[in-house]
Amino acid sequence: MIQCKNIVLTGASSGIGFEVLRLLAKDGTNTILAVSRHAEQLLKTYADNVIPFNMDISSAAGVDAVFEKANEVFGGEKIDIFYANAGFPYYEEYNYEDWDRVRAMFETNTFSPMYTYSKYLHHLDGRDGILAFTVSAIGQMAMPGYAVYSASKFGLQGFQQAIRIEAPKNLQITCLYPVATNTNFFRVANPVEFEKPFPVQQPDVVARKMVAGIESGKKFVSPSPLFGLSKVLMGVCPPVRTVYWALENAKLERFKQKLKAMGDNAVAAALKK
Repeated sequence: MIQCKNIVLTGASSGIGFEVLRLLAKDGTNTILAVSRHAEQLLKTYADNVIPFNMDISSAAGVDAVFEKANEVFGGEKIDIFYANAGFPYYEEYNYEDWDRVRAMFETNTFSPMYTYSKYLHHLDGRDGILAFTVSAIGQMAMPGYAVYSASKFGLQGFQQAIRIEAPKNLQITCLYPVATNTNFFRVANPVEFEKPFPVQQPDVVARKMVAGIESGKKFVSPSPLFGLSKVLMGVCPPVRTVYWALENAKLERFKQKLKAMGDNAVAAALKK
């Protein structure tokens, strides 16, 4: 059990982040800076050892503010664990020209954890620390309907591979590779309901395995045994992956037909909710 640690957790008020927060806060010995855009409203009465902090971490200024707040909250002591979990998806057909929409996702999902790595190294200044990332299974195998999200996570996957080679020995890096998780993820991805990809896990299962992985010093945590098995199977027999992609692409085609049947006005109204 992780105890008596100073912890920063981003994306802490929902989904996997909230389940991780619940586990880390349980025995009351850890001090946790719980970061999200609405943490102070959603977590204000959660627990005495949880300090909610409203911050958008999609910019250098936002990440800098998190480190400044951590210094204040922990009384100048080091951050023992920094879990850069915040991120969000799009579910859509990528057929548009919108530079800012793509940039927004990369700023949160890729640039922010990359910047956090350097900030954390300087913060540790040779002391031992743990940096955790939520990369996602989609960072290892792209999916139709998630082109931009897949690209952002592939970027983070490449980054973590490189820094493992050059990172100092005082830093443990643990990466989480969940499959689709039954959280608000799908509502964020698109307000119009769509078919979930297969398979889907529960967030409490993912969180338990991630916390156990951090504690045991694992480099990689894949909470779904089925995903690990499928990677082996698809490597040995690539047509299996082709069939899987075809099934998931059929879901996207049905979603496109649904949007078409709804009409532009109804879709626009849903997007505004």
